[in-house]
Amino acid sequence: MTRVLVVDDEPQIVRALVINLKARHYEVDAAHDGASALELAAARHPDVVLLDLGLPDMDGTEVIRGLRGWTKVPIIILSARQNSDEKVQALDAGADDYVTKPFGMDELLARLRAAVRRGAPVGPEAESATVTTATFTVDLAAKRVVRDGKDIRLTPTEWHLLEVLVRNSGRLVSQKQLLQEVWGPAYGTESNYLRVYMAQLRRKLEVDPSAPRHFVTEPGMGYRFEL
Repeated sequence: MTRVLVVDDEPQIVRALVINLKARHYEVDAAHDGASALELAAARHPDVVLLDLGLPDMDGTEVIRGLRGWTKVPIIILSARQNSDEKVQALDAGADDYVTKPFGMDELLARLRAAVRRGAPVGPEAESATVTTATFTVDLAAKRVVRDGKDIRLTPTEWHLLEVLVRNSGRLVSQKQLLQEVWGPAYGTESNYLRVYMAQLRRKLEVDPSAPRHFVTEPGMGYRFEL
């Protein structure tokens, strides 16, 4: 089933969306502020996000940037703002579509279906759900890691850390981004968490944990996953 994350601080809109989406057999999570939205997205991995720009704790564009740091999930903006500059800012931040309030439910659902179709991997892109190194394979869809033909057991935190790094393969991921994606937006400076869990991942997956080939530290900046 397609999972939708609804982010809006207006209870009546959230209620209407949840009822209509569930009636059409979508799985639905709801958040009423930006921090909760980022936490839910990291924990539940929605297939599409419906996002209001006017949230009580942060602007919706900040939520978009937080999501775009680690996921390509389609984001549809729901907003009463009419200013074209604000629409452009949201789209430039990484939103995929913009629906102005008040909106017709049929139109919104059609846009949602289109966004999900665009976001679904096809052909060669579907293969990217599996990442293979010389010694282990990560299956992102099945949430499974295999090394030398054997399943490697990872804790939920280890898996989440691995997933963020693998999805950003070859790119530097900052310490702050990793902490906020894995532990939540309230975390950003607890670098000792990262050191402990990176050491655990290296012990489980690297041939030589003391000289890691795949989980590379960029001193003072963050970490990089290399194939």
